Amino acid sequence: MLLGREKITVTRAIERLFGMQAQLARPPYVGLFSRIEGFGAEDLRTAVQDRTVVRATLMRGTLHVMTAKDYALFRPVLQVALDHGLKSVLRERMKTIDVASIAASARAFFETPHTFDELRNSLGKKADPRAHAFAARLCVPLVQVADDSPWGYPTVARFIAADAWFENAKKKTAAVDLRELVRRYLAAFGPASVTDAQAWSGIPALGPTFDALRDELTLVHHEGKRELWDLPGSPRPDDDTPAPPIFLPEFDNLVLAYADRTRFVAKAHRKAIYLPGLRVAPTFLVDGAVAGVWKVTCVKSKATLQIDAFDSLSVKVRRALADEGSLLARFIEPDAASFDVRFS
Repeated sequence: MLLGREKITVTRAIERLFGMQAQLARPPYVGLFSRIEGFGAEDLRTAVQDRTVVRATLMRGTLHVMTAKDYALFRPVLQVALDHGLKSVLRERMKTIDVASIAASARAFFETPHTFDELRNSLGKKADPRAHAFAARLCVPLVQVADDSPWGYPTVARFIAADAWFENAKKKTAAVDLRELVRRYLAAFGPASVTDAQAWSGIPALGPTFDALRDELTLVHHEGKRELWDLPGSPRPDDDTPAPPIFLPEFDNLVLAYADRTRFVAKAHRKAIYLPGLRVAPTFLVDGAVAGVWKVTCVKSKATLQIDAFDSLSVKVRRALADEGSLLARFIEPDAASFDVRFS
């Protein structure tokens, strides 16, 4: 959905993207605005409020929005990634906590909505409340409670156990495994390598899973030990396919779904995109590659989209970015009285 907006529902778009990273509440809205024809913020807000879409800790131990259907299918599969992340972060502290006991008590605590500050405060004089809370976040299926905030979720995040959030949680869901996760990853992001899929999911050692699928997959590119795999019927546009300028939000899937990010991001520009504190800047694409970053500010009811290009832009590209940027500024700041697009 990066070669032009498509007529597609919010849930179908999120399924095709296999979730969208949502460390902040707004980015999925911007990501869908740039991909769906006629998208309005209320479209995703409604899906969030009616529990068709959820925000939860998923790939790489980070917050994503995902359809409730996919969450039910793939949250158990992703537990291996969350367990790996827990051990990688806590390391020696793992010896001082009882993960099974923490998970059981946290599941009971989040039977009703609570914040993680409330969880930590409830622990009394336990030795390591932060480790306890981190283990609860990664080991217990939790979803964030939605409300009628502009971007669907309040600033103060409250979480609830997933099976308490879904009215139909008791219904049996067909089991899936790592092979189906790899298929869905390639459907969204292929062609891609084993290490790309590992980087996206946070699951180590996916090589055997790819090996088990070799008869189902197409080898698109091979260079030394690097193999790029795809699903046989997936679209692979020619190199000269026109790719219009497009704005992407913070943490967009495109710049996070691969180990080899040089396909879209030049090495010289990495530090401008992948920021300290694990932040990822909002970017824009020109001819399918990241060409700069942007931000929207609103002062005294005047919304301004600032475009910071890495290299010089042609008049045609600047005009296209200005037109698209004006729409984006209006989408992000609908109550502003005036709008402006500026280039540096």
